[in-house]
Amino acid sequence: MDYGFLDGRPFWIVYAALFAIAFARTQAIYWIGRGVGAGLHRSRPAERIGDRLARAERLINRFGPPVVTVSYATVGVQSAIHLSAGAMRMSYWRYLAAMLPGCAGWAAIYSLGGLAVLAVWWDLFLRSPALAAAVVALAAAAATAVVLLRRRRGRADHPVEAAAESDSAAESERAEGCRTS
Repeated sequence: MDYGFLDGRPFWIVYAALFAIAFARTQAIYWIGRGVGAGLHRSRPAERIGDRLARAERLINRFGPPVVTVSYATVGVQSAIHLSAGAMRMSYWRYLAAMLPGCAGWAAIYSLGGLAVLAVWWDLFLRSPALAAAVVALAAAAATAVVLLRRRRGRADHPVEAAAESDSAAESERAEGCRTS
């Protein structure tokens, strides 16, 4: 397999380009969030929740930076975290201090191996879209099975809590039955 996009390019160029992409993308998302937050703070719902919104901003400003850094290792929630950091007016300097190591880690992941995985996936998709879809379906089924098994084990490990939940559900059904009759 020849993936021409890395052929003969020094690692540091690929790494620097990926770092710049991550930096520019997350800065854009953060500042879009700041704009959304400015509108939110002028809205009627913000007036109604007032103190709770201010408390949420303080908590995000205090505990949000590690979440921003770790978000670069996730798929699917990264943009939402950066948008929220902007909307909740996380201090720019705190955000920047958390964002820089995240960008560095993201660029390392993708320049050292992430792009290879992406290239293999793309090659599989181009050769056989049906097989690629089957692989995705299989991965989703495996993830679902793991989640369901963990839930069952959690219930089995805590039979008293599971019994209490079923007793409270039965009590609710009986109470509902009394109200309707």
